[in-house]
Amino acid sequence: MIERRMNKNQGSASTKNTFWIYGLHSVKAALLNMERQCYKVIYLQDSLLNELDFSKRPELSVEKADRQKFQSLFSEGAVHQGIAVLVEKFEEKGIEFLEQVEDSSVVLTLDQITDPHNLGAILRSSAAFGVKALILPDRNTPDENSPIVAKTASGALEWVSILRVTNLARTLEKMREYGFWHIGLDEKGESLLADLNLAGKTNIILGAEGEGLRRLTQESCDFLARLPTNAHFGTLNVSNAAAISLYECIRSKTTS
Repeated sequence: MIERRMNKNQGSASTKNTFWIYGLHSVKAALLNMERQCYKVIYLQDSLLNELDFSKRPELSVEKADRQKFQSLFSEGAVHQGIAVLVEKFEEKGIEFLEQVEDSSVVLTLDQITDPHNLGAILRSSAAFGVKALILPDRNTPDENSPIVAKTASGALEWVSILRVTNLARTLEKMREYGFWHIGLDEKGESLLADLNLAGKTNIILGAEGEGLRRLTQESCDFLARLPTNAHFGTLNVSNAAAISLYECIRSKTTS
């Protein structure tokens, strides 16, 4: 069994700037990401430690926890798999981050997605398809620094830059100065996504569950596009729509 005491830096972790990541894949990814400050691993069964690589984190505190105390850290029903790591939140990046990205870059913007499970699933698709950044409004969007989002993302939180913005319309205008085309996904869009020229810097924008894109967001788009869904049932879960849209966008860029 591995058990270590906290070092000086780990003991000074600020509660405000830290959160727990649970689930085996998510914990693995956090430990492997050297840009992520990790403070403490807690676990329930010794066998779980065989799944983790501690070689680059010799000073990490690793402790076996009492099951009741462990359960109390997370919401009821959390699928924590008996392993969790206390981590530091990433330093926030500004929109200027997008000025220097490659001309073929893809960015995803979420216009007030409210379900943390959807956010986590979208993060997972974003990592799989190499999205440069995920843009989220400050209001009416789940906190990405939460155990639920991190677990659903299954490690993707370590690979996708998240940009929080206060004014989405103004942000989209600034991105246009950086060379981005804005494509809003709407089941009533005039064009199929596959029929658009998706070369260059592309920002795919998805609206809230049920309500879709807000009017001002639609007006900020260069195109409104739809997916080729059944006319009698055109609605997809937003995380599924994100995955399909990203696939189509990346396919278009690699075949053009």
